[in-house]
Amino acid sequence: MTASASDQATRTPLYGDRAISHAELICFENPRPGRPYEVSIKLPEFTCKCPFSGYPDFAVLNLIYQPGPKVVELKAIKLYINSYRDRSISHEEVTNRILDDLVEACEPIWMQLEADFNPRGNVHTVVRVSHGERQPC
Repeated sequence: MTASASDQATRTPLYGDRAISHAELICFENPRPGRPYEVSIKLPEFTCKCPFSGYPDFAVLNLIYQPGPKVVELKAIKLYINSYRDRSISHEEVTNRILDDLVEACEPIWMQLEADFNPRGNVHTVVRVSHGERQPC
């Protein structure tokens, strides 16, 4: 591949955009299905767009869950979360939609997602949603 062909392949579309456009929540078999344990995932660079202004909204997502039959693969969740960066969606809807998609993909015993949005216009929003019953670990 020549330098210009390589440059073109990198730019149109960018390799990250290509990966994000094919994002799907991939899970693998829970290695300890009989033991209650928790997985905590922090996603500090979440972004989407305000459906009213079009301005970007930034948040830290904190996911904690107790796996059922499946565990979410980390690169897959990263790409899936990045797919929201250009979507116009409210804080409440995006938090609930992400939880719904994760529950459908991995069937957790219990899951909680907290979306802590950066303040804008002197307003700080935190949306917390959950699914299932938390078991003692």
